[in-house]
Amino acid sequence: MYAQYFLTYRSFAFCASLTKVVSFHQVVEIIDRYETDCVPLDSRNDKVGFIQSPQDKTCHRNLTVPKRMKRPIYVYYQLDNFYQNHRRYVKSRSDQQLRNPGDEGDTSACEPEDTAHGMPIVPCGLIAWSLFNDTYNFTRNDQLVTINKTGISWKSDRDHKFGKNVYPRNFQNNTLVGGAHLVANKSLSEQEDLIVWMRTAALPTFRKLYGKIEVDLQAGDVINVELQNNYNTYSFDGKKKLVLSTTSWLGGKNDFLGIAYLVVGGLCFFLSLVFTIIYLVKPRKLGDPSYLSWNRNPGGH
Repeated sequence: MYAQYFLTYRSFAFCASLTKVVSFHQVVEIIDRYETDCVPLDSRNDKVGFIQSPQDKTCHRNLTVPKRMKRPIYVYYQLDNFYQNHRRYVKSRSDQQLRNPGDEGDTSACEPEDTAHGMPIVPCGLIAWSLFNDTYNFTRNDQLVTINKTGISWKSDRDHKFGKNVYPRNFQNNTLVGGAHLVANKSLSEQEDLIVWMRTAALPTFRKLYGKIEVDLQAGDVINVELQNNYNTYSFDGKKKLVLSTTSWLGGKNDFLGIAYLVVGGLCFFLSLVFTIIYLVKPRKLGDPSYLSWNRNPGGH
């Protein structure tokens, strides 16, 4: 009886895993890796020198839509070989400072990006300092495709982790600039690019939401992308990708989870089937005391 219950449960889990895989394959994605193509040919032997130079970093890319993409279409940037989970990097922030305007001077955990010109940096720390600063603009048939950049962060972060009365101050004001600048007259709770970036990733390859396209894209549409290739991933052999993706009722595309469930579920289904056959061919009486070790070997100790 227990084997039958186990078999039924595993069959359900297997079917659920199969549903996940099918659902993920309904997601339409466009992935464009650009960190090499957006460096001029004469600068590819010194990419670090190029990215640190003042020359224009504008780059044009063309993306062809393979299938109809229903709105909202999520725009992500993907970074590879970027360890946001490094211990020193993760600790280099001040949550009190981000939340309360009275704690702007508390930068003890933010070294080396704690002060500039003798004044505290707001927001301080390496995470904020290295804020992603590539930008994307889209056009289709010579018409601008608007990117909605509101509502891209967690509401709980906007409401509780980033203060409505905390404003950037002295930010990116050192000799070495790490990434994007912030709008000085906007509170941190309104600067959603920063909020998204500061929710650090657990793995060295990650995607972060850049914005949303609120119109449908049709199969065969050519999207012209004007991007600013500003972010320095060349110092650590990092990769940069622009991703456009739809979602299913289960969320974005993640084949690994569904395939892992299928493999484990299939193995459990096979084992449960074997146990069921053994139970039917040679059943074992439940609660039979003869299987106890001291009854099978009365003279043993």
